[in-house]
Amino acid sequence: MASKTLCPYCGVGCGLEVSPPAVPGKATNRDREGNPIWKVMGDKAHPSSLGKVCVKGATISESLEKNRLRTPMMRDSLDEPFRPVSWEEALNHIVGQIQTTRLVQGPDAICMYGSGQFQTEDYYIAQKLLKGCLRTNNFDANSRLCMSSAVSGYIQSLGSDGPPCCYDDLELTDCAFLIGTNTAECHPIIFNRLRVHCKKNKEVKLIVVDPRHTPTAAAADLHLAIKPGTDIDLMNGIAHLLHRWGYIDSLFVDEQTTGFPNYVTAIQSYPPELVAGNCGISVEDLEQAARWWGESRRVLSMWSMGLNQSSEGTAKNRTLINLHLMTGNIGKPGAGPFSLTGQPNAMGGREAGGLAHILPGYRLVKNPQHRREVEQLWGLTPGSINPKPGLSAWEMIRGLEQGRVGVLWIAATNPAVSMPDLERTKEALLRSPFTIYQDAYYPTETAEYAHVLLPAAQWSEKTGTMTNSERRVTLCPQFRSAPGMARPDWEIFAEVGRRLGFEQEFAFADSEAVRNEFLQLTAGRPCEQRGITYERLIAEGPLQWPCAEGEEPQARMYTDGRFNTPDGRARFAAFHSRGLAEPPDGEYPFVLTVGRLYGHWHTLTRTGRIEKIRKMHPEAVIEIHPYDADRLHITEGMMVEVRSRRGWCRFPAKLTKNITKGTIFAPMHWGAMWGEHTEANLLTHPESCPISGQPELKACAVQLIPIISEPSSADQASLPSENIPETALIQT
Repeated sequence: MASKTLCPYCGVGCGLEVSPPAVPGKATNRDREGNPIWKVMGDKAHPSSLGKVCVKGATISESLEKNRLRTPMMRDSLDEPFRPVSWEEALNHIVGQIQTTRLVQGPDAICMYGSGQFQTEDYYIAQKLLKGCLRTNNFDANSRLCMSSAVSGYIQSLGSDGPPCCYDDLELTDCAFLIGTNTAECHPIIFNRLRVHCKKNKEVKLIVVDPRHTPTAAAADLHLAIKPGTDIDLMNGIAHLLHRWGYIDSLFVDEQTTGFPNYVTAIQSYPPELVAGNCGISVEDLEQAARWWGESRRVLSMWSMGLNQSSEGTAKNRTLINLHLMTGNIGKPGAGPFSLTGQPNAMGGREAGGLAHILPGYRLVKNPQHRREVEQLWGLTPGSINPKPGLSAWEMIRGLEQGRVGVLWIAATNPAVSMPDLERTKEALLRSPFTIYQDAYYPTETAEYAHVLLPAAQWSEKTGTMTNSERRVTLCPQFRSAPGMARPDWEIFAEVGRRLGFEQEFAFADSEAVRNEFLQLTAGRPCEQRGITYERLIAEGPLQWPCAEGEEPQARMYTDGRFNTPDGRARFAAFHSRGLAEPPDGEYPFVLTVGRLYGHWHTLTRTGRIEKIRKMHPEAVIEIHPYDADRLHITEGMMVEVRSRRGWCRFPAKLTKNITKGTIFAPMHWGAMWGEHTEANLLTHPESCPISGQPELKACAVQLIPIISEPSSADQASLPSENIPETALIQT
């Protein structure tokens, strides 16, 4: 019998139907190692994906048995080999190290770095353990590298986190404005829905803003290939024209917003000629974008890492939201600012308090009332929760450098590939006195820096909930046994909590009991979910929040024009463009931008073990415009050394006009296990948004050096952006 679940890759949250490999009367499908492969199909009843699934979701089951971590392992120092141990020995050692560190250095020497691959139940128990029982807010997640600028942008502009839109808006919009997102490759299923809508309705306009001519840009009515770092210039320039031409919803602005006069003053500094020059586009294209926005009744914007991974990340998010506020394009069908979540349960993590500055139920660590509410439900003494935000991901790296971190617990993520300034990151990890690494796979790059390895159950092997980009919660049931001694993440956290003396706080019978407690912390909050219980999810299928007990789910937020601010009004914000944190110069004249490829996911921990995807993307290549390549005497397939102020990499060159002159592109997936000198984050810097703490992973200054003496074996390497037809989507 097929099990209904959710794809564990991107934040689209596609529904899957998974069937056992042994089918009566048919031969069992097996991989090259002889492992039976579960059959995966799209779930036609899932409202987010309607039966569609991309190549990652279609092949997910092929990674389930490969290179799994099956038993706890330990070693006393990093220059020793791991030895298998029992759970009892591993847990006792961990508890002893935590107790010693609390006593000697204090609770703020304990850090956990988690992941958007967690289920909400995993996230919640981790928050209770660290922020409640251990009294440190040092829990952060790889969502800090992914979505934290969207979180801060929503909070500051609208009063709370949470995308206000839903996927049905993709088929209702008049104008879709995509900026900083290669949706066709990174969120292919929702892009397919949008493109079908555009093809059926020729009056619908699609505007794509990206320095690369991606498959997303290829489908656009207007592609604005702006220079990296000029997003605020562009959006303020559009606002300037909207204001000049009178495309303002004056009633909405007057009754439902504040701060508009200061914003108008700011955008006067962005006339079309100046903006076009700064962005590297024509005045005509800028005016066309503004006119389409202004003339449309329903404008839907979507964005992802191109806005978020920036030292101006929050400012970019808020500047985009400004455009919606000034034209009244929010809280109605087909319109609104729609942040596309990068990871499968980054939204669930935000709901459960899974960043260093937040608490469960969309609460803030700095807010005294919020702390009291959580303390009361957790049964803690008033004042137990630290009023100071914990260390963000990069601050944990700095804490290791400074000797302020005594225990580092990493779970379901691979920072030895994904963090910025990777050489510095690795050196800091080497200095960790005690690192716990909890994952489903072994080896990984981060395992090289661990003292204890804990085998975690992954997708299909545990029961829990996940929330996708449109705030839709799906129950993901366990339908196969975890290999070896692997355990669900939340059970590992809870067992450590009990052994630390918090038996009552972690007396959960199962994951449903965990969710039921979490739901109480959403009562009356913007992310109200008391109506989304396991029982109701089983009976009705995936549901969106807000959804109070006994009520129907709400597809959109702010439909009444009231926002989650003290006065109920949204906030305009006036920002001026500061550009890149590390602009190109005479020594490092190119801008490197990094991103995903269609078939791969994050650091190859799963997809690197799937043969079909490895064949689709056999190696990392670097995109260079032919004009730049000609000046440097770089030819197709030639090995090119890419240097920044922090490190160097080598890639075979792919000459393409799909990249803006002066800009180069490399994929972010390859770590040391998968390629030699192809770790793109060796080049990136850690400069971050001062509000969100999100590093500017999207851009750094580099130089290119052709390696004449080394012939490349990649003469036939093909770019995914040129190699994925529309039919690459698999429909069942």
